[in-house]
Amino acid sequence: MTISIWRYSHLALAVSSFLFITLASLTGIVLSFKPVADKMQPYKSENFNNLTVAQLIPNVTKNFTDVIEVHIDENKFVVIDATDLKDQSGKFYIDPNSGKVLGKVAKESEFFQWVTALHRSLFLHQLGRFFIGLSSFLLFLIATSGTVLIIQRQRSIKRFFAKIVKDNFAQYYHVVLGRLLLIPIIIISVSGVILSFQTFELFPAQKGSPKINLDLLKISPKTDLKDFAIFSNTKLSDVQSIEFPFSNDVEDYFTVKLKDKEITVNQLTGDVLSTQFLSKTKQLVNLSMDLHTGKTSAIWAVVLGIASVNILFFIYSGFAIWWKRRQVKIKNKYKASEAEFILLVGSENGTTFHFAKAIYHQLLKSEKAVYIGQLNDYMVFPKAKQLVVFTATYGIGEAPTNASKFIDLLKRSQQKQPVAFSVVGFGSHGYPDFCKFGYEVNNVLSQQNWAEPLVEIHCVNDRSPGDFTKWATLWAQNSDILLDNLTESLKVKPVKTQIFDVIEKKISVQEEPSFLIKLRPRKNTKFRSGDLLTIFPANDYRERQYSIGKIGNDLQLSVKLHQNGLGSGFLRQLEIGQAINATLVNNKHFHFPLKAKKVIMVSNGTGIAPFLGMIDEYGSEKEIHLYCGFRDENSFNLYESILNTELQKVKKINIAYSRSHQKQYVKDLLFKDADFIHTILKNGGVIMLCGSLNMQKDVIDWLEIVCEQKAGKSVSYYQARGKLLMDCY
Repeated sequence: MTISIWRYSHLALAVSSFLFITLASLTGIVLSFKPVADKMQPYKSENFNNLTVAQLIPNVTKNFTDVIEVHIDENKFVVIDATDLKDQSGKFYIDPNSGKVLGKVAKESEFFQWVTALHRSLFLHQLGRFFIGLSSFLLFLIATSGTVLIIQRQRSIKRFFAKIVKDNFAQYYHVVLGRLLLIPIIIISVSGVILSFQTFELFPAQKGSPKINLDLLKISPKTDLKDFAIFSNTKLSDVQSIEFPFSNDVEDYFTVKLKDKEITVNQLTGDVLSTQFLSKTKQLVNLSMDLHTGKTSAIWAVVLGIASVNILFFIYSGFAIWWKRRQVKIKNKYKASEAEFILLVGSENGTTFHFAKAIYHQLLKSEKAVYIGQLNDYMVFPKAKQLVVFTATYGIGEAPTNASKFIDLLKRSQQKQPVAFSVVGFGSHGYPDFCKFGYEVNNVLSQQNWAEPLVEIHCVNDRSPGDFTKWATLWAQNSDILLDNLTESLKVKPVKTQIFDVIEKKISVQEEPSFLIKLRPRKNTKFRSGDLLTIFPANDYRERQYSIGKIGNDLQLSVKLHQNGLGSGFLRQLEIGQAINATLVNNKHFHFPLKAKKVIMVSNGTGIAPFLGMIDEYGSEKEIHLYCGFRDENSFNLYESILNTELQKVKKINIAYSRSHQKQYVKDLLFKDADFIHTILKNGGVIMLCGSLNMQKDVIDWLEIVCEQKAGKSVSYYQARGKLLMDCY
């Protein structure tokens, strides 16, 4: 429910303000070029940061008459408003070292003036300024609500910058770029609001002009300008402007405006007549102006421009996400009260509906009365014979928004007749709460007197058509349904691939189902051990992924041959010299932790592949401890020669055989070294797991007990800090 409130708030704020924010962003992009262009002008002075006002003033009085003001602009260019010795008046850029003119100040571009007016007020004067100020405030609220949604998605604020699973382009980059540009966008919005307050004079006004007792002004001892103590002690880089006296009369004085105060100086003696500090409010407004415009820094101006571009992207991607969710609506041929097959879907972003619709159309083809809806639409279905639940998991193992009421509704509304049920969970192994809500739904349904399980709960990883087809085939057999061209309904866009050549292959002489295969990309490709290689063995949508080790510039795969295995069978029949089309996937959450001094690697079976590459690359400079499990000595023989070569790079290798006369598992090896492992973890070391999910579960269960007993902390504490990295399957 909380997620729903924040999401609807986020959406409502975006919809209500997108037009004004779009205009402000477009003009903001244009205006971000101005500070950069200004910085490139050739009016910068050498040694500027070391110059003082005392060095500037004599050069000014020597080269100009009727000096009104000297101004130091945001680019550290010195601008004078005066008449030169050739009797030409106006504003000039000068070199403070000599007082010579570098160029005349040009009139501001009419284009930038037009864009600035549009950005500030939409050409609507005060009304426009109000709308722009309101839009800045709404942008701040949008950023705030978006931050809350990211925290909920990532499970905690500590995991704010943790890995994001790539659901789809718009969703993925909406979150990723939102995290990266959160601070600049908040600065843009807050500074915009402050400047609007200033426009409408909502801040208390700065106190009036400095009070000077003219009767106490001294005319002696008369001092040269270059000897004024205040001028000698004031850096030119700290000055905003210097107003010159109108005449030689003692009652006229210098006014020096600094960043935080205003000083008046006797033009004859150099005495400081008054010092007036800027109010905190005025300083805040000045800071907001600098931050909002980027005029003091070209780099910050570029950041503002990028942030403005991304605000436009957020508008597009937000609309795309909303539109995708809208697409989940479907017009049912049968009413809920008439249907024998009830399909209920829990989906945060609408993706799960794609799979549910595929089954919906299959049932219609089979002339079955079927109804599809959201999990929150659950009710008593008088003619239902079968209930199929398709649900994703959201946030901290929570229900998607459209499924948040389902469990309560289920307990209150009991079906009147026996109903067979099956549950399909959708999630990603990239998150620790893989399909958690799906399991909760399955457990609650199992407790209902009227509910009869048709097939076991099935989980689909990363929207895999292959995973889903496995369930659909089993479900169809038990439901007496003939699947007709289901794969066409699940088709996805083709993935861009590249060519890899098979350069080496090693098969155990024993009856061992595992084998090693080495591939070389034909073109230069950046990748690291721990990345994933995706192959398409049937040259269709079905994909298989393998964790890789990087050996030199080659990819090392360790593969277990499964009976009738699509991917392993395809790789097994390859010969040296053959080529395959595949794609590399950056799996950065499982790269070797370069900052860790000590690393414990834990694997079983073919999960050792990425570790072989990491040991080859980093073993000489890092302390690595390897714990690996195999079925028996024959399984280990495949890797023995490689590990023997790498022995000098590994601090210690610990091997367990699960089917030898002394049965041992990886967990048993870890149990013996519990104190040692916890010490490494406590002192900044990292544990890496790669292998089967069963191995991962055993190790995590054991590690949970160890961490709780020895440090009073859960495994998630270390996982959130990047001290526990997992890539299991």
